Amino acid sequence: MASFTGIWVALATPFITTAATAAATTTAAIDIPALQEMACSLMEAGVSGLVVCGSTGEAAALSAEEQLQVLDAVLAVVPADNIVMGLSCNNLQQVLQRLQLLQQRPVAGLLVTPPYYIRPSQAGIIEYFHAIANASRIPIVLYNIPYRTGVDMELDTIRVLAGHERIVAIKDCGGSLQATMQLIADRQLYVLTGEDHQLLSHLSLGGAGAIIASAHLCPELFVRVARLMESGDIIQAREIFYHLLPLICTLFEEPNPAPLKAALAAQGRIEDVLRSPMQQTTPALKEKILLQLALLQAV
Repeated sequence: MASFTGIWVALATPFITTAATAAATTTAAIDIPALQEMACSLMEAGVSGLVVCGSTGEAAALSAEEQLQVLDAVLAVVPADNIVMGLSCNNLQQVLQRLQLLQQRPVAGLLVTPPYYIRPSQAGIIEYFHAIANASRIPIVLYNIPYRTGVDMELDTIRVLAGHERIVAIKDCGGSLQATMQLIADRQLYVLTGEDHQLLSHLSLGGAGAIIASAHLCPELFVRVARLMESGDIIQAREIFYHLLPLICTLFEEPNPAPLKAALAAQGRIEDVLRSPMQQTTPALKEKILLQLALLQAV
């Protein structure tokens, strides 16, 4: 089983405009070469792995077939032990059907949210995840993100789920420091923060790592922070992190992944294309991001 530690990057999905799609951002095609180049570059920078088709990857704007296309493209260039696939839906039967397709691929894990919009009870959340975990041969990473799903996974619920042999980790965006510390202390799950700005504090508490979007940019610095923390050099890790923090915060001043894609496009790595209703970032914020990136060149 893969070790869910260190810096995992929530991978953006590049799109490309063609003559047929230029007038319709809802149908912009996936840019497979740019996707594969970005995936390889991040792995070469030393990140632990990539999370494909999460919220940063605009998975909600991709069809089921397109999500498999993205996954297969990344699997072609990155070892399977370094790939986690997003699996989010509010229809359990559809989730189980998609699970069967995903199990034909050798991925390290599946990142699974509670069913969004439905807002089930805690008992309903347990039933939902147990149904998925019982049907899965792939390790499950819980994803607690109530501001997207509309429901919070309570600490006792997560502890029950941690008892299932297939549920091995959690991406924690729950917003409760107390719950995070309890989960770390329990040592039943790999606890990874999903809040980019909490990377240093999370590692200081003993968290396993992070699944974050901002590490697309200057990934080697994020990796260095994690490795310094692992070796106990908190002073040097703190110094690097506080250089990164202004960029991290700026990347979330507008809806993710628009600011990130603007920065990647400015570097010539992808086109600045999102699927509607996502909008390109504002020129002022793009300028601010590029200035912060320039300052990081000296770090």
